[in-house]
Amino acid sequence: MAVYTDINEVELKTFLADYDAGELLSFKGIAEGVENSNFLLHTSKFPLILTLYEKRVERADLPFFLGLMRHLADRGVTCPLPLARKDGAELGELAGRPAALISFLEGMWLRKPEPRHCGAVGAALAGLHLATADFAMTRKNALSLSGWQALWEKAKERADEVLPGLAGEIDGELAYLTENWPQDLPCGVIHADLFPDNVFFLGDTLSGLIDFYFACNDFLLYDLAICLNAWCFEKDGSYNITKGRAMIADYLAVRSVSQAEADSLHILCRGAALRFFLTRLYDWLTTPKDALVVKKDPLEYLKKLRFHQAAAGAGDYGWPITDAPE
Repeated sequence: MAVYTDINEVELKTFLADYDAGELLSFKGIAEGVENSNFLLHTSKFPLILTLYEKRVERADLPFFLGLMRHLADRGVTCPLPLARKDGAELGELAGRPAALISFLEGMWLRKPEPRHCGAVGAALAGLHLATADFAMTRKNALSLSGWQALWEKAKERADEVLPGLAGEIDGELAYLTENWPQDLPCGVIHADLFPDNVFFLGDTLSGLIDFYFACNDFLLYDLAICLNAWCFEKDGSYNITKGRAMIADYLAVRSVSQAEADSLHILCRGAALRFFLTRLYDWLTTPKDALVVKKDPLEYLKKLRFHQAAAGAGDYGWPITDAPE
């Protein structure tokens, strides 16, 4: 979440008049995240999240995102729900952007997750994958191999400003992944961005998943690879295999995984690290200085990528050796 587009009280009250949301009491921008503009609203009825969809989000994709949240909620996955307008539509417009009101989810995200929290995330992720098996809508992953190359071309010229020699290193990694990216793994709807700030806990209990605006169809185990990157590395760049083992074990307890998926895990982790390195690099170089957004260091993901480059297989991530996948 972030704020790229500012709003004022007058236009917000006009927007809210199309909803049965009560009287506006207060609102404030949410600085965390990098994709859309988000605000926390308090009304006389309930708290809400207002999301303004920025230019990197295609308006044609919004029915997929909003429909996915409804689908997941219907199948017992706790997540926010879009609030319909008085005319039944779920999308409006505010400050020249498509906009939606989303229900507020209780809980907080963890700054220092422990292995038990990583296990809960693994189980929730597998549950999401099972719950979306009958979701009829589809959306291509715009940030897979072809998307990485396009994004890299936009940042490559200035990459060595961030770190000398970076351009050549990433050229080599893209070539390797293009040659070795797996084929024909089980696919379905993935969250694709299940970072700690998109998972809420009440105490040690996972209370819900948020921010589905990167969700798409891709390899299911790629979603686990994203989570291993996001949850199981320490601040010094080291991989915490205890956290990884907990996440993998609880994922496998909910969803059966093929041997081909297990064999591809280290490659999927490399791809996930490169994907977030590239989006962070692009945002680092292009985000306006006056945007209310916390820019994230792309070099954090370069360190993770180098770990994955040295990994020999799934066992290096805590995959159970004695209980081999079927």
